[in-house]
Amino acid sequence: MESLVVKGNTELVGRVKISGSKNAAVAVLPAAILSPGTIYLENLPDITDVQTLMAILDYLGVKIRRRGRNAVELSTANLSRIAPPYDMVKKMRASYYFMGSLLGRFGRAVVPIPGGCDLGPRPIDQHLKGFSALGSKINIEHGMITLTAEKLVGARIYFDVVSIGATINLMLAAVSAEGRTILENVAKEPEIVDVANFLNAMGASIRGAGTDVIRIEGVKSFSGAKHAIIPDRIEAGTFMLAAAASRGTVTVDEVIPKHLEAITAKLRETGAEVLVEPESITVKGKAELKPSDLKTFPYPGFPTDLQPPAMVLLTVAKGLSVITENVFDGRYNHVEELKRMGARIKVEGRTALIEGGKTLTGAPVSAPDLRSGAALMIAALIADGDSTISDVKHIDRGYELFEEKLTQLGATIRRKKAEEPSQLAGGSE
Repeated sequence: MESLVVKGNTELVGRVKISGSKNAAVAVLPAAILSPGTIYLENLPDITDVQTLMAILDYLGVKIRRRGRNAVELSTANLSRIAPPYDMVKKMRASYYFMGSLLGRFGRAVVPIPGGCDLGPRPIDQHLKGFSALGSKINIEHGMITLTAEKLVGARIYFDVVSIGATINLMLAAVSAEGRTILENVAKEPEIVDVANFLNAMGASIRGAGTDVIRIEGVKSFSGAKHAIIPDRIEAGTFMLAAAASRGTVTVDEVIPKHLEAITAKLRETGAEVLVEPESITVKGKAELKPSDLKTFPYPGFPTDLQPPAMVLLTVAKGLSVITENVFDGRYNHVEELKRMGARIKVEGRTALIEGGKTLTGAPVSAPDLRSGAALMIAALIADGDSTISDVKHIDRGYELFEEKLTQLGATIRRKKAEEPSQLAGGSE
């Protein structure tokens, strides 16, 4: 098991290039199998979630050619299997997108109930409700979901709750359905727009992505396409929050500022300086930051994926801050680890009270999930003394070259095996 040894009292300074969006990439890759043509994907993040999906595509019969670290060519003409293997699917929740894409291409899919980070109950009932409305029969047995449809037919589908996963999965199936599908009360995240743009590039007819209602006219065939994944707004937000928390100055490059408006507004509220340019944002932290109240909501609200790093920032701000988590029940996995570092946090249901202003101290901590891992990295960077973060496999799932990018900004970090000593090496002061 690998861990990261992080030197504290670090002020981050410099520029960092933001990678392609994890949350878009993990949907675009399964979507590619709808087309029998050749697919070229660019700005694909080199993270373990993408590597897992590539392994699943290879297993299903997709021919894969790497075109550099962040580009790939896919040929699905010889796709032969409709059942992704359990040992791969259990590693990540986004593997459920194979339900929609396999159903759309073959009228049949056999997909294990997926795994991923433990963030509380995240049922897939809205996915299954939508597949049923399109004409699919559903059977769940021994942990396997089997979808079968002689013919998919367009339908009007209203989601009882806003769901990114269900919105994308139903888009993947509905593009092949006969007639028109109308999806109402859908999620509006930029990643959904990116997936819709990719599907349209392959020949789909989707209108309204990014709004409350998506209209889809089914088509009979798809062509090859070339598509560049959008920048990762969560990675960008993580570095922006880290800059403010470390009282440093960091510019995130190759971003879409519109996607980051909620983060920008919250940083300014705490007293950080934020300069927005057409394709970059610069954040400058201050010696004295102000407390703030934060509520997570679906886009365009403050993203739940950035709630853990934002909590670390609020431990720096002197005074009482309040976070209300409105998206996931289990999104406070990082709290106990932060308390090991001296943070004063009290959780009551969906609300966390943060008494900020006390310096964190270095400690051995464990990353319980992806975004909690990122939060602990920021906490370790600003703490007094060194910290060791274990279970960093969670961080690798969603952040490309995370410690390398932080090192470029002045951090001192070393990755080590379990049996290695903890001495730090590399990086800059």
